[in-house]
This record gives sequence, structure tokens and C-alpha cells, in this order.
Amino acid sequence: MRTIPDPATALTPAGERIHDVAARLFYERGIRATGVDLVADEAGTTKKTLYDRFGSKDGLVAFYLGRRRLRWQRFVLDRLDGVAPGLPRILAMYDALEEWLADASRGCGFVNAHAEIAGTDHPGLAVVHAEKAWARALYVKFSRDAGVADPEIVGTGLFLLHEGAVVASTAGGVTDAVAVARQSARALVAGAVATASPGAADSVVAEPVR
Repeated sequence: MRTIPDPATALTPAGERIHDVAARLFYERGIRATGVDLVADEAGTTKKTLYDRFGSKDGLVAFYLGRRRLRWQRFVLDRLDGVAPGLPRILAMYDALEEWLADASRGCGFVNAHAEIAGTDHPGLAVVHAEKAWARALYVKFSRDAGVADPEIVGTGLFLLHEGAVVASTAGGVTDAVAVARQSARALVAGAVATASPGAADSVVAEPVR
């Protein structure tokens, strides 16, 4: 089986067209509902070229998820650049999420993909798991920087608020889901800081839900 290309590297022009078409169709229509014939046709190429570049449809799916993961991570890190460590970065994560979701009508592409490929040996599963582990690790790190009592627990809680906001804002139709998650995150961190250093939470000033 052909090795799946590294998502961080550029492809040939035909490979890039295939990826761009597949990324749109996999996200908008679903993985199972999108066949390689349709991808090749809309990309103006052939199935042979698709298989030459990606090895298989599964390889193309894994590449799409890898590219999406890199795009999301670069987006987040760009939004966090220059933001002070600790609580400000935690809250900035929710700001970045809200901005990202404004252009993500079908919610989280990784969750959507997982719903279709879970329970298999699909190579895309490792990409989905790695993306979620990365986001959780960021929240844990930022919680540690904020001086909370138990950064692993608090960071995981912040990550769950993040994930819940994605589902609530899309499948649940809750328009202010991310704003509520952000305010809940502020309260969670304030309580955890107070536990670690009584009186320290006084500096975590409450703000209204935006």
C-alpha cells in the first residue's frame, strides 16, 4: 500500500486539486457519501491519479484530516500569539473557537469523521485522536500557567467545555454556546485558583456573557 503523503508537504497541482475537492465534499456531504469517482471528476483528474497520490480513499481521508488538523492548529496558535499566559490564553482559546465555527456550518470535522470511521482500522482515526489530545493538552498547559490546584482536571474540564460548545452551537442550535462556555471557563479557573491560593481568585474579575 502506498504511504499516505505528509499533510505538511505540498502536493502536485493535481494532488492539491484532489485534496481541495475531497476536503469540501467529505465535510459537506460526509465520507461514506463521497465516492472517489465524484472527487476525481470534480477535480478534473482520474481515479488512477487519485490512487497514485493517496493510495486509496482511506489514504485520501487521512490526508484530508491531517491537513484540517494542521490548519486548525495554525489558526489557534496564530490567535494566541502575543496573548499573556494563563487565564488570558484560556479565554482566547474560546475566542478562536468562536471565530473558527463561524465558517464551520457542520461543526467539528473530526467528530463528524469519527462518527463514520470509528471501530475500524481506518488511518484517519489516529489523526482525530491526535487533534483532540492536542487541544486537551493546550488547556492543561494553560491551566498550569494560571496556577490552578489541579491543572490536569481543570484543563480537561476546560477541554470538555470547548467540545460541548461545538456540539451545542451546531447540533443543539445554541447561538451563544461558546460565549457561555467561555464564561464557565472563567468561573472554573477562578475556583481552581482560589483552591490553590486562597484569595488569589479575587484578581479573576467576572465579565458578562458576550
